[in-house]
This record gives sequence, structure tokens and C-alpha cells, in this order.
Amino acid sequence: MFNRFKEKLSGFKEALSSKIAEKVSLAEKITGKINGKPGSESDATAQQTDVKSSSSYSSVSSSSAPTSSVRPSPVPEKAEINNKSKSRFSFLEKAKSLIFEQEVILEEKDLDEPMWALEMALMESDVALPVAEEIVREVKADLVGKKKKIGADTGAIAEQSLRNALITLLSKNHLDFDEYIKSKEKPVKILFVGVNGTGKTTSIAKVAKYLMNQNYSVVLAAGDTFRAGAIEQLEVHGEKLGLKVVKHKTGGDPAAVIFDAVEYAKAHNKDVVLADTAGRLHTNINLMDQMRKIVRVTKPDLLIFVDEAIAGNDAVERARLFNESVAIGGTILTKTDADAKGGSAISIAYITGKPVLFLGVGQNYPDLVKFEPEWLVDRLMGEAEG
Repeated sequence: MFNRFKEKLSGFKEALSSKIAEKVSLAEKITGKINGKPGSESDATAQQTDVKSSSSYSSVSSSSAPTSSVRPSPVPEKAEINNKSKSRFSFLEKAKSLIFEQEVILEEKDLDEPMWALEMALMESDVALPVAEEIVREVKADLVGKKKKIGADTGAIAEQSLRNALITLLSKNHLDFDEYIKSKEKPVKILFVGVNGTGKTTSIAKVAKYLMNQNYSVVLAAGDTFRAGAIEQLEVHGEKLGLKVVKHKTGGDPAAVIFDAVEYAKAHNKDVVLADTAGRLHTNINLMDQMRKIVRVTKPDLLIFVDEAIAGNDAVERARLFNESVAIGGTILTKTDADAKGGSAISIAYITGKPVLFLGVGQNYPDLVKFEPEWLVDRLMGEAEG
């Protein structure tokens, strides 16, 4: 799982390691200069410049008061003096850090190449551009000013900063599905939408099993009256799980089917209604109009968009367009176990502003993982198996 993502990160880690190695080399030259050891030609030049600058400033300070016939020597602007002071302070701070603490300090200019490598790695892993830019900003903000012990593992520093950025991003729109179901008035009405062939109906059955394991009673609504065999497919799941499936004839009004399922749930004190709908593309105007009607009539508590993780940026774009049309409440990504890149899992919540609720990791009913940022990041970074 996410093998490509792990591979792509190597370029970022190598670029950061190379930059830190350069800083260590330069810092060692600075140390040699401070300790009186011969430095490079540029070090000597810099030292001479410092001496000249210091002597020139001393002569200005110690000169006698100017008379009417003698023009005063030019005094450096306040900002220039401040800049020189900051530069000297920065130099001393770096020298102190290197000599006494055996550390180098990462500056913004040091991170240009590593951040470019990181952005490319993210985009090649199907992370959407605005999401990649946000992650790069977070990582850069974390690394600037960070001190690195000479000899410490640079890869570990790079990975920890990226891990922190991913956790922050993935946690922004996080929703605890269990708490949501627990707190809502019963029956909770959940509507599933998406395009054809993404595992929507199977995901409904998985969520049903997940809820049953927490002692909730569930009713299934066969709202996909458009596709031949869709009602039968849901009935098969209903029989396996021992659940009531409310259905009408193929070609019937899906809003009426879901309405009847909700009424059944109320009459029989059921906790949750899970409603299937026909798969559709956002470009199908008639089916999207039908979807808006279903939402208007049934007033679902939660509308879940289902798509495949392996679809990458296509899944992210479809989620965005569905959200613009019917305001989804969250996402289930199927086939996550076959996703080598991980881009859609990272991007979709950020782009839609709505949480990822579950990840499908197999074909069986238990193969549904409740989304937790730490769980996903552990696997993206290769810190956990499967």
C-alpha cells in the first residue's frame, strides 16, 4: 500500500541531506577561522572586509566634531547598522551552535531545493497541486530555524516534518463517524452517491456490518432503480447480513423508495437507514437533477460520496464536482489496498472541505477501516504494514 509515495519521498530526503552536508562543511570552515586555523580564500577575504569595516566605523566615531569648513563623515543609515548587527549576531549564533552544541541551523535559503523535490514527489504521487503547496508550506515552516545535530539522521528529520504536516492537513476536516451516529436523532438517514463501478453498493454493506458490530439496527434502501441488477445486488447483501431491504420496481422513483425505507425504520424503531442511489457522472444533467430531488425529498442526515482511491486526481475532481452539486458530508475511498500513490487519500478532504470517513481495504465486510489521520500517515510513511 502506497509504495510509490514512499519511493518518491527519497528525492526530498536526499536533497535535504545534501544541503545539510554543505552547511556542515561550511560551518567547519567557519570554526577553523574562529579557532585561528587557516580558512579558505573567501574566508580570508570576508575577514579582511570585517576588519576594514570595523576600522572605518571606529574612525568615524572617534573623529573630532565637524567645523563649518569640514563636512561631517557620512554616518551609516540606522537600518544599515541594524542589518549589520543582525548579520553579526546571526554569524555568532551559528558559530556558537556549531562549536558548543555541534549543530547546524537550517535557513530558508537552504530549503529551496529540498522543497522543490518534495513538491514534485507529492504531485507525482497524485497529490493535487493546492494540497501539495499547502504541505510544502507546512514542512518549510517547521524546518526553518530548526537545529540539526551533526551526525543525526537527516532522513528522520525530513520524515518527521512531513509527518507533522500531513497529520495537520488530514485532521482539519476530521469527523468521528461513531460519535456522529451516536449523537444524531434516530433513524439516522445516510445516502450514498458516486459514479458507476466504484464499489458503492459493497461499501453500503460494509458500513451496515460496521454499524451492526456496534449494536445498531440497520435498514437498507434500494434507491438505485436505474441500473439493471442493482436491486438484486443489494438484496444479496441484505440476505447475507440478515437485514431488511426496502425496494420498488426497476425504473421506479428512488426518492419514494428511500422515503418508504425511512418510514419503515421509524415504525420498527431502527437506528440507521443506508440508502443506495444510481451511479452517475456529474456531467449527466438528468441524473444530477434527480439526485438533487432525492436530497430535497428525503433530507438525509449524511450524504457520502464513494470513489476509488486508485482513481487519484480523477476521484478528487469528481468529489469536488459532486460536492458543488449536492453538498456531500464525507467520502469513502474504496480499493485503498491497491493504491500505490496515496494522492487521493491525502487530497480529497482538503479539496472538498469534507472528511474522509472510511477506507476500503478489501472485498470482505470487515475490510473497512474507519479513517484516522495517524493510521493513514503511518502507512504513507512506511511505518506500518498494510
